[in-house]
Amino acid sequence: FFSRGSWSVSGRAGMEVQARSAWTGKRNEREATGGRRSSTRDLRKRFALRGAPRRWDCAEVRTMAWPTWLEGLARTKRSRWEERINVGTKDNPLYISRMGAGTWAWGNRLLFGYSPEQDEELEKVFNYCLDNGINLFDTGDSYGTGKFNGRAEILLGQFSKRRGIVGDEFPNEICVATKLAAYPWRLTRKSMVQAIKDSVDRLGRTSGCLELGQMHWSPAAYGFRFQEDALLNGLADAYEQGLIKAVGLSNYGPESLRSIHEKFAIRGVPIGTLQVQFSLLSYQDYQREVLEVCQQLGITVIAYSPLCLGLLSGKYSVEDGGALPSGPRGFLARQLLPEAEASGLLPLMRDLASLRGPGTGLPQIALGWCIAKDTVPIPGARTLAQCKDNIKALSTELTTEEVQALDFAASRAKSTVQNSMRSM
Repeated sequence: FFSRGSWSVSGRAGMEVQARSAWTGKRNEREATGGRRSSTRDLRKRFALRGAPRRWDCAEVRTMAWPTWLEGLARTKRSRWEERINVGTKDNPLYISRMGAGTWAWGNRLLFGYSPEQDEELEKVFNYCLDNGINLFDTGDSYGTGKFNGRAEILLGQFSKRRGIVGDEFPNEICVATKLAAYPWRLTRKSMVQAIKDSVDRLGRTSGCLELGQMHWSPAAYGFRFQEDALLNGLADAYEQGLIKAVGLSNYGPESLRSIHEKFAIRGVPIGTLQVQFSLLSYQDYQREVLEVCQQLGITVIAYSPLCLGLLSGKYSVEDGGALPSGPRGFLARQLLPEAEASGLLPLMRDLASLRGPGTGLPQIALGWCIAKDTVPIPGARTLAQCKDNIKALSTELTTEEVQALDFAASRAKSTVQNSMRSM
């Protein structure tokens, strides 16, 4: 977006922005600024815009973002860190934080190279989240590979117990959101109820109750409608029996969501959340339609993989000598990162991060964008450093113009592979 050469943007109203960068290298920059660092006044000179409405004036975005951020920093920290969203009902509320923590990597040796030696660091992540206002932990009964199957739930149970959380002693201090897999052997509504009871045991909950129970994916996406109907009924049964405080779905599209919402409403079972693959590298018509439907139905959207498996963390590069993740993520990085650079998405993200000074990087921009789109991102964290980086996003507030610019850049970038088990 802010790169060498010329570029143009066409907005919804058909407006076009044209600009030519005056960036000719560090030597010319030093000459233009007298050897000092660039200021917003210098940025005005370096980026000459013609014929652009003010809301698309990128020099104005750059000029306005810095003081806006400074003035709103204290307010943003306080409001977002303390903000809670009720995904339960008025009579039986269940409050979650504005951001959560994903635990997909906890026990996953295939994609993330998990080993039990990491457990001590993972417990530090868990405690740091709770100490800093993050109470939502997303997990699944299928999280963990091979002999570590179910490991994420087991670790959450162990960490909670050592913190003194084993039941409902401290309402809303923690919300474990468990996704229940539609395994081929789960074919009846009773099997779904039993799956929830098994998760309760792995989590060590003496109350016999989970906070948020979620259907992990849609069996109807591959033709097993009969299985989906049975498992959804089992999920509603669990809610009515008090085994879960709130109901959530995952990987359901707008059409399916409306249909299930209508069926559940007849039973008096509200849908509190919907998880969807959502990031700057996964922002298509599908995601936009899901957002719109959830707003209409009063359902909170949880954004999973908001850093696109770490590709938006700023750690990886396909340039010579650049680091790449191992395994399947490395293959994905080679496919997506060159397009993200060429489309202007990564340059724009770096530019917005640099505007905010030291301590802000690509993760804060990517997660801040998810929050600005009114979703609850659940980035994963395997180290305390990653966790701290993620939580900084609660202090990163993007302007409307910056969100629009990121929207456009994301629409030009190549999208990541979409979950094959999502429904329409």
